[in-house]
Amino acid sequence: MNKALLFCSILGIGMLKIGLAQQPSDTLNLQQLKEVVVSDSKFELKRENSGKTVIKITGQEIEQNQGRTVAQLINTKSGIEINGSRSVAGQNLGYLVRGGNNRQVLVLIDGVQVNDPSLVSNDFDLRLLDLNTIESIEIIKGASSTLYGNAAATAVINITTKKASEKPLSGSFLSVLGTNQTADDQNYNIANFVNSVSLNGTMNKFNFVASFGNQFSDGLSAAQSANPETDPFSRYNTNLKLGYKASERFDVSAYASYDNFKTGIDGFPPPNFTLADTDDQFFSEQMRIGIAPKFTYEKGSIEVNAAFTDIKRETIATFSTENNAQSVVIDAFNRYTFNDNIFTIVGLNYGDYRSEFSTEESFTTTDPYLNVVYVTKSGLTMNAGGRFNNHSEYSSKFVYNLNPSYAIDVNEGYAKIFGSYATSFIAPNLSQLFGFFGPNPNLEPEENTTIEGGFEYNSNKGLRLSGVYFNRNEENTIVFTTAYVNAQDGATVQGVELEAEWNTLKNLSLSANYTFTEVRDGLRLRVPKHKANLNLGYSFSKTTNANLQYQYVGERPDTDFTTFSPVTLNAFSLVNLQFSHKILSDKLKLFINLDNIFNEDYEEILGYSTLGRNVSLGFNLNL
Repeated sequence: MNKALLFCSILGIGMLKIGLAQQPSDTLNLQQLKEVVVSDSKFELKRENSGKTVIKITGQEIEQNQGRTVAQLINTKSGIEINGSRSVAGQNLGYLVRGGNNRQVLVLIDGVQVNDPSLVSNDFDLRLLDLNTIESIEIIKGASSTLYGNAAATAVINITTKKASEKPLSGSFLSVLGTNQTADDQNYNIANFVNSVSLNGTMNKFNFVASFGNQFSDGLSAAQSANPETDPFSRYNTNLKLGYKASERFDVSAYASYDNFKTGIDGFPPPNFTLADTDDQFFSEQMRIGIAPKFTYEKGSIEVNAAFTDIKRETIATFSTENNAQSVVIDAFNRYTFNDNIFTIVGLNYGDYRSEFSTEESFTTTDPYLNVVYVTKSGLTMNAGGRFNNHSEYSSKFVYNLNPSYAIDVNEGYAKIFGSYATSFIAPNLSQLFGFFGPNPNLEPEENTTIEGGFEYNSNKGLRLSGVYFNRNEENTIVFTTAYVNAQDGATVQGVELEAEWNTLKNLSLSANYTFTEVRDGLRLRVPKHKANLNLGYSFSKTTNANLQYQYVGERPDTDFTTFSPVTLNAFSLVNLQFSHKILSDKLKLFINLDNIFNEDYEEILGYSTLGRNVSLGFNLNL
């Protein structure tokens, strides 16, 4: 708690000093005023017209975090705790956004929902992704089922993969090697390897992106033990994206991807059923193909995002399981702009999901939706919409959102206030409806209602400040007793998120965030009440940069599953540092990452290993 208060004090002093900072360059002014967000409306709207504080992870920030994972990068943002991202590479990830769980976070890749309803957690496994294939990430927090449907209750993570270069042929090559060790075992053996290669280009009306990546990590055991065995992790990624611009009005892209990983895991073997070093293994692979045609007309566009996904998973343990699943997702919508002030989306989302249990089981969803954004000249913006969910296994469900905001011009920047009232749903997945363990075909969807209110200030001097209060209520939460049932009691989580970005000085950038999360009703394991992040970037020259990251995670409740008694995990702080230097006309970048510099010894999950001080070296060559 003292560290959290200290961080907030430093943040407050920094904000006071920011007002006295020097004027930024004209280039920075232009970048600030042109910033747009997409995810909360499916339109490219100026940030001041957005009724939420959308988190935008740019390609530049992704480049600054090369050598790290998607989960580790997202874990630095406000309101988000990716539990397991600081542990052995194959550790299961918990998406604890605003006190929620994996089932309440929706992941999109190039506009298509990729969550897996055959999993009890109903999530998309971020361990499958290679950060080096990603162009940008936008994160909307709060209920967003109106635009995105099932599972969009606490967050939508909208991932856009890299696009083709305008050159006929370009290439990118990245390689990283480093240590993979705990705080107690500082042997500095090279045990982590990351490689990625991409070829892309544009020739007349045709463009393409082809990439391959892999990661291999060894040397760590998932479970803490006196004589641990190692649990290696290996991942492979292959992606191909093709695009064709037939005319100024019509273009189409198609893609295919294959991602898989294999990891050693530790389990709970009989007769004691306590966590122990075992030779258990877990395999996961996904093959996805998709197509996205787009027709543009005078005041809008008609777009379709369609994808087929084939999923295979296998656990080799005392109680082995194997799962095969397929999904077809089609999202077709019409964007129409009546004038410079009214933007509309009318769409239909269809999903067909299948999984093999004792027999093949399936369900379908058919969701028409409408969303309207009205931007007035006076500064008032209203974002409102509704969605009608038709599920083959339960009665229909209607969700909606009301999201007003009001912005005024301030010193060539803006200040805005905003509010939101939105509902969302989490459909029971195939495993809960038809699976091996306690299925219940009579389950109803979980319901979430989120109320938000906040402010944002964005100046032309490179300063952005924002704060938001949220209150989220859960009803019909699906829980497991002797079988899956809808809980009779609801749950309420409330909190505050503060963010600050300062880019006023020529060579210095600062970003910071703080999150307070309070579970008022119910229990949420491993959710920190206080969490803070600080990132300080400095450019020594046009070719040499440094980034310093600090993260504080407060105390969290957990359970000792050997005795089923509650425990409290201690707070911890981590400091990371990255140096990079470009040579050969900026075509080659060399970098070094120093993670957990002070070798903090901590726990993310009771009984499991975490990463101590680690060092990695890498290069990125762009031709």
